[in-house]
Amino acid sequence: MATTATQEAPEDAAPKQRRITASGALLVLSGLAIVGTLLLWWLGTLPDEPEIEVGRHVFGNIPEPLIALFYVSVAVFLGVSIYLLAQRAKSWERGSWENRSGMMKKRLHELREGLAMRTLMRDRNAGLMHSAIYYGFIVLFLGTVTLEIDHLLPNNLKFLHGTFYQGYSFVLDLFAVVFLVGIVWAAVRRYGTKPWRLRSKTKPEDAGILITLGLIGVTGLLVEAARITEVGRPDFEMWSFVGYPMSYLIPEGSAAGIHQVFWISHVVVFIAFLLALPTTKLRHMLSSPVNMYLSPHERPKGAMREMPNLMEATDIETVGAATVGEFTWKQLFDTDACTICGRCTSVCPANTTGKALDPREIVLKLGEVADRTAADPVSPPVSVDKAITVTSDNVFERITAEELWACTTCRACDEICPVNIEIVDKILDMRRYLSLMEADFPSELGKAYVSMENSSNVYGMDQSSRGDWTDEVGFPVKVLGEPGVEAEYLYWVGCAGSFDDRNRKVTISTARLLNEAGVDFAILGPRELCTGDPARRTGNEYVFQGLALQNIETLNDLGVTKIITQCPHCFNTLGNEYPQFGGEYEVVHHSELLMHLVDTGKITPKSNGQTITYHDPCYLGRYNDVFMAPRQVLDGVGTTVEMPRNGTGSFCCGAGGGRMWMEEQTGKKVNIERSEEAVATGADVVAVGCPFCFVMIDDGVKELGKDEDVEVKDLSMLLAERSLD
Repeated sequence: MATTATQEAPEDAAPKQRRITASGALLVLSGLAIVGTLLLWWLGTLPDEPEIEVGRHVFGNIPEPLIALFYVSVAVFLGVSIYLLAQRAKSWERGSWENRSGMMKKRLHELREGLAMRTLMRDRNAGLMHSAIYYGFIVLFLGTVTLEIDHLLPNNLKFLHGTFYQGYSFVLDLFAVVFLVGIVWAAVRRYGTKPWRLRSKTKPEDAGILITLGLIGVTGLLVEAARITEVGRPDFEMWSFVGYPMSYLIPEGSAAGIHQVFWISHVVVFIAFLLALPTTKLRHMLSSPVNMYLSPHERPKGAMREMPNLMEATDIETVGAATVGEFTWKQLFDTDACTICGRCTSVCPANTTGKALDPREIVLKLGEVADRTAADPVSPPVSVDKAITVTSDNVFERITAEELWACTTCRACDEICPVNIEIVDKILDMRRYLSLMEADFPSELGKAYVSMENSSNVYGMDQSSRGDWTDEVGFPVKVLGEPGVEAEYLYWVGCAGSFDDRNRKVTISTARLLNEAGVDFAILGPRELCTGDPARRTGNEYVFQGLALQNIETLNDLGVTKIITQCPHCFNTLGNEYPQFGGEYEVVHHSELLMHLVDTGKITPKSNGQTITYHDPCYLGRYNDVFMAPRQVLDGVGTTVEMPRNGTGSFCCGAGGGRMWMEEQTGKKVNIERSEEAVATGADVVAVGCPFCFVMIDDGVKELGKDEDVEVKDLSMLLAERSLD
């Protein structure tokens, strides 16, 4: 396609010229860190050391030359560490501008979630292990800062003595133990139990990181033990419940020399940590919390990044992302926030069923290309085979079209990521490039695009037949646009609800329920076009916009304000993406309205005792956080039983992201995987709330030969059966 355009969203509308860059700020901070550390050295020489009955002298038994070497070394290497981070920041800045300012309340909430390790607790064992390391390190670091502050204060203001000192000693020893337990736990998980998602990415640097962190804890305790021995083991030091017993391992006659050796070792290990921080995946200690803070954006999570109006654009350059500079700086920053934990991969339906897609690899490969093509030297990409060469900043040197087209856009990867990395956005931006710039898409999609362009629906059906289902409802259905017709709600039927035989039953059931409850609704009939979701999710922004702009013009001309949908994809597109083009509507999924009608007594269902398991549609649940409404409807018609993977952890049916119109030729079919899980519950009925899920799960149950035992029905069908005569 010759007509393409550079993507710029309202959230991206800030000028690209930035007065302060991250790299510039970090370079300034590097210099300030050096000067500040040397200033601390000078300030520490001013106060006299007081006599302390219960407490310690910070540099007791440490000669002045070693103290000087300590401050100079820390100043230099701290400056180097921050300088190396500044070099990495230059790599992020190669990306296009994206505004991630404002929304302070929400950003602080996300930051608190990250710092509190709540996102990590989705995997309890990993969460507890990381929490032990994280909180242990933070407390030990704050303890060191407290010690330095006390050292710098005048004698009359010093506070690290007496009862406070004893509590201080106890807390630091406690968290040193917690920290080391976390390190050992991490080592056992990575090298003992070896979960595949860790085993597959374990590199020598991982051992180096664990050893460095472990030595920080061990040498710190050894310094404490030797110091206690050197000062004669006073009784008040018993509050150091680890250091005090260990002190008996230190000979009293050589305690002073041993203390100095351990102290030097501790400093050396700390300097090694400073160098590892920007050059290994340890950098996620800094980048991950920042990424959590940056994660909220102005658009809903169900909306793709906005693009200009392709119908009107004239200054056209490119669509989507293929080179490093065509990704946003936030998308590039994501690659440094990645902890390589593999949780995204473990929940990916494509990867689980043997497809080429590995969400973790998408992030790492983008980071690899960015790192290896950076103008300024940066540390080597983590967990990457150095034998692999990268000759340009085009990501398709490392990422294949096969990987991208395997994605169902279910957002399971984004949902489970403990540091809020946005993987689906990257995949969709690359799909945009493949579709519009390279015409590199599965042949089946070509047919779907033609159908949407020529027939205004993905099925290629005659638009005049959109309203044929109304002949079967038993009452007249109003059509907006006809003379004198008005309604509170527009019932957006959708392409599947209009043309697919199975889903026409859903439409009829929903319409009958609305009529029974006295809901004032109308339809568009032939004037309703495909929302364009299949085109947009497969990268064809041109086809999407052509349909979307026509629909928005129709809806606005008719004065539509409220819309009912039964398709989560229509629900998401109308509610979250049409506002990008001037279509502002109150959109409700039929499960939400049906729940309200049941709650208010306008519909009264009766249970027949059947057991029902509900499949969460991805575009209803993870995209729009509608989880409870369908379940509340189903509670009135039967006994519900959950599948193991449900709610935010639900497993995709395999139809999202345009996969409904692509052949699945590799590995196990995604819908079979999900259908097996549904059948295994022993439920009589599998309830769905999405036309695509209906088709995929129904086909899966039939392919398994279980259709005689298990029914697949939309929740509106079940409600109609059990509430209408």
